[in-house]
Amino acid sequence: MRRIFIKALLQDELVITGGDAHHLGRVMRARAGDRIMVADDEGKVGEYELTGFTEESVSMRLVQYVEERTESPVELVLAQCLPKGDKLDMIVQKATELGVNIIVPLASDNCVARYDGKKAQAKQEKWQKIANEAGKQCGRSRLPVVLPVQPLQRWLKETMQACDDGTAVCMCYENELQQGIKEFLQAWRDAKRFVAVIGPEGGFSLSEASLARELGIASVSLGTRILRAETAAISAVAVIQYENGDLGGR
Repeated sequence: MRRIFIKALLQDELVITGGDAHHLGRVMRARAGDRIMVADDEGKVGEYELTGFTEESVSMRLVQYVEERTESPVELVLAQCLPKGDKLDMIVQKATELGVNIIVPLASDNCVARYDGKKAQAKQEKWQKIANEAGKQCGRSRLPVVLPVQPLQRWLKETMQACDDGTAVCMCYENELQQGIKEFLQAWRDAKRFVAVIGPEGGFSLSEASLARELGIASVSLGTRILRAETAAISAVAVIQYENGDLGGR
């Protein structure tokens, strides 16, 4: 069933405008009596029956609220250093399917991709659109948020300053030889929020890895093989979800 998200709370009667209304009326050629799923800003979901159309809007009425369990019991943040080309498009899509709540694009020392202010904003809007579409496709109750591109080292400092005792932060580092991600996750069984920091194709610089250690960020290995940036991101999120979220079923 078609799903849309609204920036408001569900009500008995709704009027949808903008892109969703255009898509329903002009692209999907929906008709009165058709039904869709609507999710609001608080993750509440309802089944609605379409009741009327104008050139710019679609009216609908609530049929029933729907109890869904599509969101992970833990909050997931993926902090991804900018990879080459359009690889972040795929990372955003797959991270959304895996239940990530926040995606943070980061500019690090070894990033090949470099965006000025206007290009960075356009990229953020594109990635958010990809996340929105992926969230609709996979039946999410809440859409993930893609934040603006920001410098890695500044973001690391600000993140650790704001962290509480219930947040587990790890940097997936190819030179880590002592601690694997499984060991790290087993030590954080009671955490309610996980942050995974993934490097670009060239990995993290020595200064970035050193800063992470100084800030108390755990350095973890994803295994004995060197993974591509996009593989590392998807693998890390999937492992966190399996160990502490809903990927293994609940």
